[in-house]
Amino acid sequence: MRTLVIVRALKTGGMERVAINLADAFAEQGHDSHLLFYKKRKDALYPEQPSVTLHQFNINQVSLLRPASIISEVVAKISNVIWRKSYFLIAGWFGGTRLQKKIAELESNYGAFDRIIFRGEGTYEMVWSFQHPKAIYVLENLIHSPKHANPLITKKRYKALFKNKHLAAVSTGVMQHAKIQLDEHTVHPASLQVITNPCPIEQIRKQAQAEKPTDLPKGPYIVNVARLVPQKGHDLLLQAYAKSSQKLPLVIIGSGRLESSLKQQAQDLGIEQNVFFVGNQSNPYVWMKHASLFVLSSQFEGLGIVLFEALTCDTPIISVTCPGGISDIFKGELEPYLCARTDTALAEKMDQVIEQGGYKIQEKWLDDFRPENIVNAFLSPH
Repeated sequence: MRTLVIVRALKTGGMERVAINLADAFAEQGHDSHLLFYKKRKDALYPEQPSVTLHQFNINQVSLLRPASIISEVVAKISNVIWRKSYFLIAGWFGGTRLQKKIAELESNYGAFDRIIFRGEGTYEMVWSFQHPKAIYVLENLIHSPKHANPLITKKRYKALFKNKHLAAVSTGVMQHAKIQLDEHTVHPASLQVITNPCPIEQIRKQAQAEKPTDLPKGPYIVNVARLVPQKGHDLLLQAYAKSSQKLPLVIIGSGRLESSLKQQAQDLGIEQNVFFVGNQSNPYVWMKHASLFVLSSQFEGLGIVLFEALTCDTPIISVTCPGGISDIFKGELEPYLCARTDTALAEKMDQVIEQGGYKIQEKWLDDFRPENIVNAFLSPH
């Protein structure tokens, strides 16, 4: 079959990594896999499978050669001044018409797509007027209304993004939250189901065997991999680490706008000598592989892809309870490794797991996230 995954940008973020993993998974299963992205960042990641066909399409590009693009941008900005958070209404309508033409062009060159998969609200908000019978729109996280938006604009946004569209939530928690939000705004999708994220198990294990980076700690350590943004709860993680009895270093992989304030917090807590902010890593799996424990401290998570990536690297995981899809991972034998979202509970859980020497990872815990299963789910009829 011929598939197209669409994502806003190629970069090292979790959602973007999942989009690439999915394109790779389609190719590995013998399908004609395509990946379209709007922007390429300096830290761009690319598919591992050479057969994946890449397409870059700057959806909001303004050009003198296209007067309509200038007019739409001006109108969208004026609208946003009058009705706060309404920019998407004009920009997304115009973006959708542009994407419609682009997809028609691709289909004339390669043949019709059997499945088109949009990853993330930010990706399809920019093209909400796009229509295709084979399109599925993935809810990567909990649906949140834009802050300070007019209720009427919020209502229009829900209708534009979700009405009569086929939706796939990455976890049970995300699906349940979506049902509540959509019912509240009287918006009815064409369908709503759970299709989780693929975990490229063999690829991750291969990368995890790479040579150790020179700045990797010499002995055991605790690791967290996440953007340094409020959602990921690093402030709680630092408080918990300071409360714990841990002497193992804490390594935080990722970058973001909170980096300076988190470093200051570590200093204020007196733990700066034992906490290492190492920024983004092109191969985080080698860091996961050699850690004694992976800790998640987020405020909410659509699923928490890094958790089963850590399991793939044979590294024990713990997490705080939070809205979203965490419970889809921490079930059965893993359930005891969840704790309340408090610094005391997280500190105790860290100490407990480190003291017991971790635990043995079972291969069956990864079954739900095997790429072939996710590919089959996406290619099944709605």
